[in-house]
Amino acid sequence: MYKLNSRTPEGPLEQKWSNFKSNQNLVNPANKRKLDIIVVGTGLAGASAAATMAELGFNVINFCYQDSPRRAHSISAQGGINAAKNYQGDGDSVYRLFYDTVKGGDYRSREANVYRLAEVSNNIIDQCVGQGVPFAREYGGMLDNRSFGGALVSRTFYARGQTGQQLLLGAYSALSRQVKKGKVTSISREEMVDLVLVDGRARGIISRDLITGEIRRYAAHAVVLATGGYGNTFFLSTMAMGANVNAAWQSHKKGALFSNPCFVQIHPTCIPQHGDFQSKLTLMSESLRNDGRIWVPAKKEDAEKIRSGELKPKEITEEDRDYFLERRYPAFGNLVPRDVASRAAKERCDAGHGVEKETGLAVYLDFSDAIERLGKDTIEEKYGNLFQMYEKITDHNPYETPMMIYPPIHYTMGGIWDDYELMTTIPGLFAIGECNFSDHGANRLGASALMQGLADGYFVLPYTIQNYLADQINVPRFKTDSPEFEEADKKIKERFDKLMNIKGKRTTDSFHKELGRIMWENVGMARTEKGLQKTIGLIQDLRAEFWKDLKIPGEQTELNQELEKANRVADFMEIGELMARDALHREESCGGHFREEYQTGEGEALRNDKDFTYVASWEFKGEDKEHEMHKEALVFENIEVKQRDYKK
Repeated sequence: MYKLNSRTPEGPLEQKWSNFKSNQNLVNPANKRKLDIIVVGTGLAGASAAATMAELGFNVINFCYQDSPRRAHSISAQGGINAAKNYQGDGDSVYRLFYDTVKGGDYRSREANVYRLAEVSNNIIDQCVGQGVPFAREYGGMLDNRSFGGALVSRTFYARGQTGQQLLLGAYSALSRQVKKGKVTSISREEMVDLVLVDGRARGIISRDLITGEIRRYAAHAVVLATGGYGNTFFLSTMAMGANVNAAWQSHKKGALFSNPCFVQIHPTCIPQHGDFQSKLTLMSESLRNDGRIWVPAKKEDAEKIRSGELKPKEITEEDRDYFLERRYPAFGNLVPRDVASRAAKERCDAGHGVEKETGLAVYLDFSDAIERLGKDTIEEKYGNLFQMYEKITDHNPYETPMMIYPPIHYTMGGIWDDYELMTTIPGLFAIGECNFSDHGANRLGASALMQGLADGYFVLPYTIQNYLADQINVPRFKTDSPEFEEADKKIKERFDKLMNIKGKRTTDSFHKELGRIMWENVGMARTEKGLQKTIGLIQDLRAEFWKDLKIPGEQTELNQELEKANRVADFMEIGELMARDALHREESCGGHFREEYQTGEGEALRNDKDFTYVASWEFKGEDKEHEMHKEALVFENIEVKQRDYKK
């Protein structure tokens, strides 16, 4: 039986992180050279952690499944990164960023972790400016800011519509410096497929070379997971096609608890799906909601005429437009949090006001007012690359006609449970960035993913991991021919043999698409008890068919992307079932988890703080056995827990 201990330091909230750093165990420079750390993932969290720990003197082995660390999914982030610099003088502070993040997450996150995140946010901006990240600047040369959802201040730093790319290049430059110095061994095109435990501690991984199919073993004193989220369980999402949950899920099966898996984020601004052959969705940055206004035709008959092609959006008069976010949430308007904006868009489309011609599942994001107010050149300077991307995909010019948008799966707030020191329930295994659960509760605010990834990698893990490694300095380097490595190697080879030997008739994608449809219909934006119970049975049946009728062409000992996908989809099916079980047990609505049975009279999420103010952490009990849930109570001593209100 696990007794979850967050190991949150004592003392006032604003002093916890300082107190921790002042009293933690450290490793001296000579001993750091004796210690090896595996970092899986090269996104913002993984690259920054690998670079920083190598700079400190540790020996780091850094893995990515892409052909270059620069192709990590962090590169796709568009809008910006939050920090409490208060450069605009509009009343921002570390506390306000902390408060907005907890409130935005619907009071389902750990206070101490979120405050630390807000506290180190300012250091991130200084670090990145020092690396040469080309943040946008005002005419006088000062760093510029813009607004994002869930905040009444402008705290988001940005590099046009490619902030993630520029931040990743900064982290990659730091990583490359350590590769050149010999402190980081960078390994591309290898995917972690299992975790190795020795005497209950994480001591290495098993990987598969994606080019040759060779299974390899790597040992270290600690393992860090920076592998992102599990949004591709839904098949269609804004995540990279290769993004997967394998490393986190296999670690979960070795004893790392998985927390709040039903907390997934729906992003309100995405290019709608077109047809059944689409394999991913394209995000339109939340930053567009700064100047774009979201609306639908107020009259159903006008919406029907738009869908049939009889009317164009510009022909709808101002009085016949429903700017529904501005109407429902006057204080925040179009900049309400993502879960709120997404549900509001769904409600309008479900009521028959949607504008996409085939499905009706789209609303308008209109820049005509902003262009008239600021001029086309200003809008192009702010959002030019996003407008160009939209036009290339849809063949519509957003300077002349409103964008059509609809919410997709975008991010996962759930993930591997970790404590204040970012260590999981397996000693020596750490989880950072999106693959852990700790900072965003039931809904992440926009521009906070980049903040968390770089906070964990640059400023948190390099401290906290030393608290664990301080008593490992006399542990010799591990050999990979031990019984534990032999056993893990054997099981992985058996798994790939089993996949190859099914020799059925259905493709991996056909199973993945079916899983995605089941998940989106029943575990997407709206959930019900009946739908969730149905989903569990449907996924169990689909998984049984998968292991009977899957067809994988080619061989194991070669580049075989169908085998890669099959291994990932097998895990997506398992986590999909756990997501449904988690959503079924949580009899409330909060953040991105919306149970239709639990809503206010105005259709807002209705929390049950009396019974569900906790982190639901699930323990793997064995194949074909139900998970066991463990609870970590959430205690709020510095914030009043109340119903979220973005109307005033």
